[in-house]
Amino acid sequence: MRSRRTIFLLPVLFMLPLQAEELRVMSFNVRYPSKGDGPNQWEYRRDLLVETVRQKNPDVMGTQELYYEQGQYIVEKLPEYTWFGLSRRGNHEDEHMGVFYRKDKLKLLDSGNFWLSETPEKPGSDAWGMSLPRMVTWGLFEINASKKKFYFYNTHFPHRPIDEAARVKCAELIRSRLAKLPPDVPVVITGDFNTNAGNEPYRILTNGYKDTWESAEKRSGPTGTFHGFKGQPSSSRIDWILWRGPWKALVAETIADGKDGRWPSDHFPVFAVFRLP
Repeated sequence: MRSRRTIFLLPVLFMLPLQAEELRVMSFNVRYPSKGDGPNQWEYRRDLLVETVRQKNPDVMGTQELYYEQGQYIVEKLPEYTWFGLSRRGNHEDEHMGVFYRKDKLKLLDSGNFWLSETPEKPGSDAWGMSLPRMVTWGLFEINASKKKFYFYNTHFPHRPIDEAARVKCAELIRSRLAKLPPDVPVVITGDFNTNAGNEPYRILTNGYKDTWESAEKRSGPTGTFHGFKGQPSSSRIDWILWRGPWKALVAETIADGKDGRWPSDHFPVFAVFRLP
């Protein structure tokens, strides 16, 4: 009797649908540790930032304005993550485009950095009248469970209103690099682009790429992503998650959560969930 029941159940088990694989992505301008921020200094908001990451549990996260001490604090409190990246000076001083990922979910196969300038391989280089060096930190990842691969690019464009022409140049340089990647490998781009979605840098980067905010099945949170520690966002959406490939964007969220009148950063982080084929 027991053996007949086992035989009957086996076909049913094979008919159950396999759970679809998902990838959770976050982009987070964490705001560098400035003593001029008063009650919003890093020491007073760092645990709230860690809790924000913990609640959303991204598999991979691109950060901007990250200093080395901040990166180390995050992985100390969230040991399931590790991170990589150099600073804009080519060392661990000043801002990093730090990329964090869950070690149990992803394997880093390759990584690197290039600078948004006419000499991209030269650390600390800048161009086009920018006030600071700007850069990209990238990684080639493999998903541990399925062995599927994807590229991840993370960046921070120049911030001044007069830098729009430079932001166009930055977008063109990134697109020229993206064009050299294998066409059958998905690509995710995260960053603080310091220009509103719809402007020329956005049009350059979304030529052949999709925007999670525009494409996701479910969207929540405010459109604007910078709020200056006030909790009231500007009208501009300057932080984006873009992608190329056969994935489906299920969720796009601007995370506007604060606590007791304090926020984890002067930007709201943006978050997306993809379903992988």
